[in-house]
Amino acid sequence: MVSPKSVRRIILDQSRRANVGHIGSCLCVVEILSALYGTILRRKSIDDPDRDRFILSKGHAGLALYAVLALTGDLMPQDLDTFCGDDSVLGVHPEAIVPGVDFSTGSLGHGLSIATGAALAAKMRRSERRVFCLMSDAECNEGAIWEAAMFASHHKLDNLHAIIDWNSQQAMGRTRDVLDDSNLRERWASFGWRVSEVDGHSLADLVRALSEPSTLQAPHLVLARTVFGRGVSFMEEGRSIAHANLPIHPINWHYLPMSAGEYQAALDELESSR
Repeated sequence: MVSPKSVRRIILDQSRRANVGHIGSCLCVVEILSALYGTILRRKSIDDPDRDRFILSKGHAGLALYAVLALTGDLMPQDLDTFCGDDSVLGVHPEAIVPGVDFSTGSLGHGLSIATGAALAAKMRRSERRVFCLMSDAECNEGAIWEAAMFASHHKLDNLHAIIDWNSQQAMGRTRDVLDDSNLRERWASFGWRVSEVDGHSLADLVRALSEPSTLQAPHLVLARTVFGRGVSFMEEGRSIAHANLPIHPINWHYLPMSAGEYQAALDELESSR
């Protein structure tokens, strides 16, 4: 198993060291990645042609993926200290040059198209490999997502599993204010997908949904309800300790780097948690 607490510690340590943002975006997908890499993905090695494939469509959570790859041995722990450094392969968004990363991502709305292509290729090669794609809820604003959804349903890609990080935030505010997505379950079902809805911070619920057998020849969507900035209370609240003049809004931690004081407060809270 991959420990979510260890993943969060790496996210806090490395985002502080590199002085970068996207912290809230990384913290909210920790359990999803831990479930995938700790239990679900079938990977004898990173070069096995029949290994399951994973696409991090919300590429700005790349640091969370690097943390998991370091904990599973695909990256060396010292590699993490190069994150966002000069000449490092560990950028804010993951690239396929990184060991354990199957596809370069970061241009939002395109990950599911990559995943459908990979799933169709597996079918054509008669491979048992599966494809998992983690998207943000805001990516459902993109037309390319729905083209891919139609394609996957039409071709009965039951080896395709998409997970939506349903944190209700996006770059310009709350999704309900920018482009409401409150009916995602019904919308995806109407496109011919099998849909599960889970607590995105429950490893047990995530593993159960992602491993649940189905007799339907349909792609599978897991709606994972998450909390932006999960595990650090002032980030969950959208409050900045260092910038008290900022209005309280969760989207602050899409952008803000941590001050030394905020890092220590976040670390203290994490270490005192179970």
